[in-house]
Amino acid sequence: MCHQSVGLIQSIIEKAGIPTASVTLLREITERVAPPRALFVDFPLGYPLGIPNDPALQTEIILATLGLLAEGHVKTHDGRTASHNSGLAAVR
Repeated sequence: MCHQSVGLIQSIIEKAGIPTASVTLLREITERVAPPRALFVDFPLGYPLGIPNDPALQTEIILATLGLLAEGHVKTHDGRTASHNSGLAAVR
């Protein structure tokens, strides 16, 4: 699905009072759209959960994304605080 569309849909859903979080592969586009919460993963398009057959990494990405909903502020997976304006955290 288009990164820009997902970010815009997230904003609409959030305005209805439902928290959202997404996984993004294109940081520049996601920063421009500025969704409420997004986890940037540095992988090629088509691999939002990382490389195939790596359940530990895939679990880490899923838990980090869900963690964005539970936290009052956004952090990267290594504990650094990310920009509150973009709501964007990162996993490598």
